[in-house]
Order: sequence, then structure tokens, then C-alpha cells
Amino acid sequence: MNSFIKRKIYKSDSSSLEKREDLIAIEKRLRVSVNAKEVLSLYCTPVMVRELVVGMFMTEDIIKGSWCAERMSIEYRDDIFVDIPAEGEASTDGAVITSGCIGGITFPKRLSLQKTDDLFCIKAEDLKNLFKRFQSASELYKLTGCVHSAGLSDGHHMLCLAEDIGRHNAVDKVIGYAILENIPFEGKIMLASGRLSSEIVSKCARWNIPIVASRTSPTSLAVEIAEKNGITVVGFIRADRLNVYTHPERIT
Repeated sequence: MNSFIKRKIYKSDSSSLEKREDLIAIEKRLRVSVNAKEVLSLYCTPVMVRELVVGMFMTEDIIKGSWCAERMSIEYRDDIFVDIPAEGEASTDGAVITSGCIGGITFPKRLSLQKTDDLFCIKAEDLKNLFKRFQSASELYKLTGCVHSAGLSDGHHMLCLAEDIGRHNAVDKVIGYAILENIPFEGKIMLASGRLSSEIVSKCARWNIPIVASRTSPTSLAVEIAEKNGITVVGFIRADRLNVYTHPERIT
């Protein structure tokens, strides 16, 4: 499915309005059912839908019991309908609409976090160069200026990149892709374009991703969670600088 539309708009240049064509990111409601019973809905960019659902449901442990992503059905209409056949039951008790994100959902009480002792490290200069490549690869953002990006890297290569109107959705898409492609999270970096909230750091801690890096800042609770769970949080990555908030031993 397309991730943007073309639309005629009016742009102001100096003192005049001119009619021009612009690109606008598509926003769709995603409705997810388990065994034909709807359990949640949210808004998203309608690409990498399977990855989004797998990343969210596996991270948040929504289904208690076995289920198979390959049997998931996806139907694109005015809304996007996903149904997951499962032997277990789904529960969304305690679902919370996440901060500053269109339709994002998290389940903070569900996450079972274990402190990571991953010894992976990266040079500060290499991380800054990696982040430049990450930003230049965000094509939908360059076209529309309307989405967030997330990516997974081993410090040398971009293994996955996802874009979405929601910060949390983009991270879930990356996690879902890695799960589906059997990419281990050990020795990896989660790259993010937006603010590092507690929800995003918790998602990464759930999979023991050792480094989480962004061009903006983390929240106080994100720093607290990262410190407790052994995650290195890096923020404000710019051309010539970066800030390391927790576990600086991984940034050399």
C-alpha cells in the first residue's frame, strides 16, 4: 500500500499564494483482532503492517498462548483489518495511550525486563556517521516531513529501517522485522528520530538491545529505566556532538 498521496495545495512565497503539488503521508486506522475478536486499534502509516503487529504483540506479550505470524490475515480497506489465529487468549488490560504519539499504545505493567550485560561498544565518531546514514535513508520523511524513523544496526550496516506517523510504531516495526527475519538483538543499536520516552526504552530493554540512540533527548523516566536495565542511551546526535546519558562504557 502507498505511504503518501499527492495533493494540490497553496504555498505562500513572498506576498503571493501559488498552487502547487505536495506529498502528504497517509494515516490509517489499524484494527487488530485475535480469533476474530477485536482487541485494539491504533493509527499508523500503512506499510510494514505485519512487522508492526508482530513487534507490538511480542514486545507487550498481548497473546497468552501460541500464535503464528505467517497465518495472520491483513485486509486493506478504509481501515486496515488484521486477524491473528491463536490458541491463547488476548488481553489488553492496562493499555495506555502513549505520550506525544498518534494512537500509540503500550502496556507498561506487562514488560518483564532483565538487565543486559551485552559488551557491544562503538566509537563515538562511528555512531555519529551511522546516524547520518540513518537520517539520509529516511525517504518518506524527506518526501513529506511528517513521519518518525527507527532503524536497527550492528554498528556497520543498517539491518532495518521503518517509518511511521508514530514514534512507537516505528520502533515496533523494526522489532517485528528483526523477529520475523531471525535477527538477534545482541550487539545491536536502535536508532530513533524522535524523543526517547520511557515506553521506547522499555521496548528496547525488553529485547536487551544494548544501545538506543536518537537525535533528540530522553525523558527522565527513560534514563531511569535504561540505567536500571543496563541500556546505553545516547541523545542529541548531531554532526559534531552527542550526549551519553547512561552506561557510557559502550561509547568509546
